[in-house]
Formats: sequence, C-alpha cells, structure tokens
Amino acid sequence: MDIRVGDVLKMKKPHPCGAFEFDVLRSGMDFRLRCRGCGREFMIPRAKAEKNVKTVERVTDNA
Repeated sequence: MDIRVGDVLKMKKPHPCGAFEFDVLRSGMDFRLRCRGCGREFMIPRAKAEKNVKTVERVTDNA
C-alpha cells in the first residue's frame, strides 16, 4: 500500500476520541499519525495500520 507523508487515512475503527481520520506525519516500518479529532500523536506498526485503513486521501500539489 502506498502511503506517504501528508496523506489523510480514514480508518475502519475510531480513535477513543471518536475521530476516524488521521494525518500521516512519518512513514517507514512504523507510521507516526496525528488524530484529526484530538490532535494526539502516536506511532503504529505499518502492518497494523495498513490492515485498519479504509481509504487514503492524498492532497496533490498542482502548482
């Protein structure tokens, strides 16, 4: 799965605050994600994150 820094991940299950969307801050063997609801940042293993991703929203720069 192609996930890059700056993408927004919509997950199958919500964060404890109730938000489903997360910003990708770092990618590699682990992802550093920021919850769009409460702003909490956390690390999650790539395998676990990819299993729980519903959609990936990519912001494109056409400028």
